[in-house]
Amino acid sequence: NQDDKVVQRGTWSVLVKSLREQRRDLWVLILLLTLAPFFVFLYWLFFGGGSTTYAVLAMNQDRGARLADGTLHNSGADVLVALDGIRYASGEPMLRVEQTADRAEAEQRLTDRDAEMLLIIPPDFSQTVLADQASGEALIVVGDLTNPYYAVASLLVDAALEGYLQAARGEPEPVRVVEEALGDSGARTEFEVYVPGLLVFAVIMLLFPCAMSVTREIEHGTLRRLQLTRMTAFDLLAGISITQVLIGMVAVLLAFGTAVALGFESQGPLWVAILVSAVTSLSTVGIGLQVACFSRSATQASIIANFPLMLLMFFSGSIFPIPRVPLFNLGAHTVGLYDILPPTHAVVALNKVLTLGAGLGEIAYELTAVLLLSVLYFAGGVWLFRRKHLRRQA
Repeated sequence: NQDDKVVQRGTWSVLVKSLREQRRDLWVLILLLTLAPFFVFLYWLFFGGGSTTYAVLAMNQDRGARLADGTLHNSGADVLVALDGIRYASGEPMLRVEQTADRAEAEQRLTDRDAEMLLIIPPDFSQTVLADQASGEALIVVGDLTNPYYAVASLLVDAALEGYLQAARGEPEPVRVVEEALGDSGARTEFEVYVPGLLVFAVIMLLFPCAMSVTREIEHGTLRRLQLTRMTAFDLLAGISITQVLIGMVAVLLAFGTAVALGFESQGPLWVAILVSAVTSLSTVGIGLQVACFSRSATQASIIANFPLMLLMFFSGSIFPIPRVPLFNLGAHTVGLYDILPPTHAVVALNKVLTLGAGLGEIAYELTAVLLLSVLYFAGGVWLFRRKHLRRQA
């Protein structure tokens, strides 16, 4: 019995010791306990209002046809009603149909991934539907074939079209549908589709070395020596950051070189893709600096860095496609909930350059967004560093 009491007291002592150690690693404990609820909340924001709705742009050029009783029949308008009628069991629409008259503007929205596909209904569509045999111009569907949501939207549009023709004619055959790929997206293999996101992932991985490098400087007492010189916190962090950006560029070039060796071919200028990667790496370094501000050791920094890493991986679209959660419009662009993550814009920009052959001018919005966010994240890292470490050392 005495031995059992000793064992119990020993267990209790170890338990108390472990709880105290966890309290010293408070940030790790808080992140560990709140990460899963945070992801639940984010997925509620994404899917809580219903399931994903796919944006379809429609150009209804149908002139209509006169029926025997003299009324004007417009099959194009009926097709748009049929598209709107495809709904989930909850009643939420599967497709969000927006009419447009400008094909160039519509294709730009497809390039920006503000919409999934463009449906062009030809002028003689009603005559084709009412004819005994297939004739006339074909329906045209346009989309970025590398956009995973295009495939879903295309299937839904096909289903709605077949359902309408079956009801109107008793058969779906009279209408031909022609698919037109946006840019070079139709010639891409499944491997090539993933390359832009993988390049962004190479940049995201800078979180670890940046956070750990800064934390090591704190561990090694560099801050105390810093106060004896004219060097500022910005000088220290800028030097480390430039090193990490250079490492990021090497990582991107190695990843791109590997992709090229395995058959990948860029449709746009490589230097633009490198520029996008460089600016994105600066934002990742800024996030790494902020991680370092809440770390007391390199080991702790490597643990904490996993949490923003998962956010950037899951919610930027670099690895997994995420439905847009629009908040407001900024000119011709829709700003979404997770557009606060710089890699979100980098994925779109690199897809434009590498797959659709875009140049610098065509990714101006994405590049500007990444640059502004990079400056904000980096400035936030410097401010936090000075507040949490330099003031404490003073």
